[in-house]
Amino acid sequence: MPVRMLKTISEGVGARRASTPSETEPTTFHFDVVPDPEVSDKAVRRQFTAKYKLSVLQQADACAGSGGVAALLRREGLYSSNLKTWRHQRDLGTLEALTPKQRGRKPSPHDLATQENTQLRKENARLANRLKQAELIIDVQKKVSQILGITMATPPENEID
Repeated sequence: MPVRMLKTISEGVGARRASTPSETEPTTFHFDVVPDPEVSDKAVRRQFTAKYKLSVLQQADACAGSGGVAALLRREGLYSSNLKTWRHQRDLGTLEALTPKQRGRKPSPHDLATQENTQLRKENARLANRLKQAELIIDVQKKVSQILGITMATPPENEID
C-alpha cells in the first residue's frame, strides 16, 4: 500500500521562501505514488519505437510558447539531444531511419567467408578422422582373417580406385 507523503513549503529548513497566495495557508503537495527503491542488477537500455519517436516529434513541433518543449521532455523523461537526433533521422529518411540500430560490430562479407572456411576445415578434419578409423578397422579385419586362415574375397580390378 503506497504511503502518502505531505510536505509543506513552510517546513523546508534553509530553503528560499516561496511566494504563496496567503501566509496563513501553506501550499501542500500530495505524492500518491512511492517510487520503487530497488535497483536492478543490470541497467536496461531504453528503446523507442518509430511510432513513439514520431509522436514525440509532432508534440514538440506543436508546442507553442516558452517552456513547452521543456515540459514535454520532462514529462516523457527525454533529453533535448534525443529530439535533435530524431529530427535529424526524420529529415534523412522515413520510418526506417527512426528504428533502433543493432549495436556492436557489423558482419562484413570477409567475416562470412572466414566463418565458412572455418566450418569447412572442421568438417574436413572430422571426415579425415572417420576415414582413419575406417582404415584401421579394415586393417584389423585383414589381420584377424590372416590369423584365422579365412580368405577374403577381393574386389574385381575395375572397382579398385
